[in-house]
Amino acid sequence: MHYVLGISGLYHDSAAALLGDGRILAAVQEERLSRRKNDARFPERAIQSCLDQAGITAGDLAAVAFYEKPILKFSRTLEVFLGWAPRGGRAFARAIPDWLGGRLDLRGRIRSALPHLPADCPILFTTHHEAHAASAFFPSPFAEAAILTVDGVGEWATTTIARGSGATIEPLEEIQFPHSLGLLYSAFTAYCGFRVNSGEYKLMGLAPYGEPRWVETLLEDLVSLHEDGSFRLNLEYLNPLAEEYLTNERFHQRFGGLPRRPEDRLEQRHLDLARSIQWVTEQAMLGLARRAQKQTGARHLCLAGGVALNCVANGRLLREGPFEDLWIQPAAGDAGAALGAALAAWHGPLERGGMAAPRTPPTSDAMGGSFLGPEETPESVESSLKRWDAVWERLTPEVLQERVVQALIEGKVVGWVQGRMEFGPRALGHRSILGDPRSPDMQSRMNLKVKFRESFRPFAPAVLAERAAEYFGLQGESPYMLLVAPVADSQRVPLAQEAEGLDRLKQVRSTLPAVTHVDGSARVQTVDPERNPQFYALLKHFEAKTGCPVLINTSFNVRGEPVVASTEDAYRCFINSQIDVLAVGPCFLERDRQLHTTLPRGFEAIPD
Repeated sequence: MHYVLGISGLYHDSAAALLGDGRILAAVQEERLSRRKNDARFPERAIQSCLDQAGITAGDLAAVAFYEKPILKFSRTLEVFLGWAPRGGRAFARAIPDWLGGRLDLRGRIRSALPHLPADCPILFTTHHEAHAASAFFPSPFAEAAILTVDGVGEWATTTIARGSGATIEPLEEIQFPHSLGLLYSAFTAYCGFRVNSGEYKLMGLAPYGEPRWVETLLEDLVSLHEDGSFRLNLEYLNPLAEEYLTNERFHQRFGGLPRRPEDRLEQRHLDLARSIQWVTEQAMLGLARRAQKQTGARHLCLAGGVALNCVANGRLLREGPFEDLWIQPAAGDAGAALGAALAAWHGPLERGGMAAPRTPPTSDAMGGSFLGPEETPESVESSLKRWDAVWERLTPEVLQERVVQALIEGKVVGWVQGRMEFGPRALGHRSILGDPRSPDMQSRMNLKVKFRESFRPFAPAVLAERAAEYFGLQGESPYMLLVAPVADSQRVPLAQEAEGLDRLKQVRSTLPAVTHVDGSARVQTVDPERNPQFYALLKHFEAKTGCPVLINTSFNVRGEPVVASTEDAYRCFINSQIDVLAVGPCFLERDRQLHTTLPRGFEAIPD
């Protein structure tokens, strides 16, 4: 078997992915194993996990692929810093030692991390957006498709359009730095008090609480959306080289004041800015999609890049865009580019070190539900629990499901750790916290007492695929929780009067109040028995008991921490939060039976 290892890292969300004869065998984010959120370091733990899952060593690799071209990125860094001097001087001083300390010699760094790598094993480099495009198209179910990649910046490109056909990807157009939709959205993320590269989804969740009062100002002063689908930023309002904030004094004066500090109260101005930049982003994505369809003539669209994680925009693309269907890489951000680099190498031409391998599109997709990380054996689970003096019962699968469903019906919060870990930012039923969506107070309880995060944040519903249309206005499937759809009219509850601002959170809007956002929408995960059999069975059991085929599904972590990977991670999170029940492998644990009341975290967590 020919094994290809893909690597991303040294910016944010480092990861590794492994192919065997072109099939995706494993993919892991470094943060899950290092317990350092958005870990940007070289992904040594993730690489080793991928090799271990396949039962191979570095000596078995046929090729290694990195997701960027470091010399090209370095040249852009130098050119931009010199062109913007003296602005960004401190950022330049901080960046150069890192480049000189090893980022330019990636081949040497990779060989140092993989000492048993064969001397003749090629180390290949894709461009950043080539990796994104490959991650979007090659695992998709489409033989031909338009490919749209949108993020902050790679080497120079921030947005690309390509055509995928068979085993080839043909680049067509690109928009270059500093004109970046991802950069623009991140500027507003930071301005509203959230962390860049991890808080953008908070801004998206905040948007429905506001009004689009700033849209005209944005389009007049900050960003131009052209009829051909392209866009340009007015850099007089932005500082792309800033270390902390991407905005400047002119921006602050135009939008009403200094950036919000994370601990400050959210004002109506912040809600309205979130709504406005979200609307502009959606319009820009619709324009880019129309451009991609015009350039390719394709019926299908594949998406990747960090902006492809904006599931509200994705929902509009599916409903209003020019394509019959779309497919989004579940790990659309930089972590997924590790997989894209490996796939680009596998399908690349022989003269570039690739395998020139043919491609047969899969029936659904090639991601295997995105369950590509490690899993523990029942014996390993029990061994970890013993080390912490935990109290548990080992149950059969049927009894475990019965006990979990009963706990959910009683209004308890359940930590659920089963099977292989997910790849990408979404928990899809293997590393999840679950709750009853019918409970009016479950959303606020899980946010404040379990997740320790902002009360405005919505939760996602996981629904049996065959019953999704009864509850949500969704076209087709959404197995990776990357589409927002309206809650079906049949499930809506009429309001006597609409509240304002964050007070809208308290109003019951549907029969599923815990997963219905204030605009009547939900970020839907459809669950089918092929991709996700154990989680599907749990949902079926809950449906049989309650008539409801929906559960709250949120990632198993608390604020500032990565999603749990191991039994040890899960038990710490269970004890240190207000989760009532933990089901990890075959073991069932109840909070009120544990000997511990708190545990040391035991890992580094970056504040969110």
